[in-house]
Amino acid sequence: MKKIIELKNVTKSFDGEVVLDDICLDIYDNEFLTLLGPSGCGKTTTLRLIGGFETADKGDILFMGERINDVPPHKRNVNTVFQRYALFPHLNVFENVAFALREQRVNKAEINQKVREMLELVALTGFEKRSVTSLSGGQQQRVAIARALISRPKVLLLDEPLAALDLKLRKDMQQELKKIQKATGITFVFVTHDQEEALSMSDTVVVMSEGRIQQIGTPVDIYNEPNNAFVADFIGESNIVDGVMLRDRRVSFSGQEFDCVDGGFGADEAVDVVVRPEDVDIVPEDRGQLRGVVTSVTFLGVHYEIIVDIGGFKWMIQTTDFVDVDEYIGLYIEPDAIHIMKKSEYSGMYGDYSSFSNELDELSNAESGEDE
Repeated sequence: MKKIIELKNVTKSFDGEVVLDDICLDIYDNEFLTLLGPSGCGKTTTLRLIGGFETADKGDILFMGERINDVPPHKRNVNTVFQRYALFPHLNVFENVAFALREQRVNKAEINQKVREMLELVALTGFEKRSVTSLSGGQQQRVAIARALISRPKVLLLDEPLAALDLKLRKDMQQELKKIQKATGITFVFVTHDQEEALSMSDTVVVMSEGRIQQIGTPVDIYNEPNNAFVADFIGESNIVDGVMLRDRRVSFSGQEFDCVDGGFGADEAVDVVVRPEDVDIVPEDRGQLRGVVTSVTFLGVHYEIIVDIGGFKWMIQTTDFVDVDEYIGLYIEPDAIHIMKKSEYSGMYGDYSSFSNELDELSNAESGEDE
């Protein structure tokens, strides 16, 4: 595929604080790429640099091979959909969508045709004369997307555009955005802190933390083969324990030895071991590779979320099998469910569910507010 945008060793600081630290990123034609990470990780700053709303302190930004560091936003073949849509309240739906073409002095017949095409694309045919202030959040978002796409940019930047929508509408719009991207062939660069959103929509996910790119890959690769403890923890739930790689395809952790599928580590090298909660089987205690006591059970409709204390380390298990609090159980883990990672600066920071709480996670997300 052809590269559309290249970020080469880009650094950006605000008030002496480094927000982006020497990042490199290639974005390709007809790609749905998502910048994913917690608040303050640098993802929105990256988007604003691509759009021309910020200027890099160091490094180069290339568009179709041409350096665009000093090119103003309106001269870049890039449009942006903001979190708050930024629609014109005094203009109806038709005129909001037509705005860019009117500014370009496009003739009336062409404007009418293109606006109709865009409204059909975003499923708003018949809404031409509606006031944008009378529309729902999802409908306003569709208008903003149509307005951004009507001038056929090479790249569309989307800055958490689903954040203000309720859960059901948000999921509906995830599918709609993916359909629109495929239908137009325009490169989408999407910013979110929502892991499920990133995994369900993207061709490529860029996981960021503390101004640095931690991993770039397909959703499947990011989930199944995380680079480090931060990525493993941020993308879904993960049990992350200290281990020792005894030799290729043999690892020791939690006081036991296990077969695994990874190799290439040094003999007796200290490693991080990741086991996803859904990949652990509950068996009778005497048949378990690991043994522990159940400390909590939460019913989530499709499955139970169980916390098990194994030698003072709390594991999370997701299973359709019911077990009760204070029950002693065994755990069985297949070799291909064990993922080995190099030790990193994030080792020891994640993966123990001693203080796990869905409510705390939700409060943390709510308090994070807008991104950097």
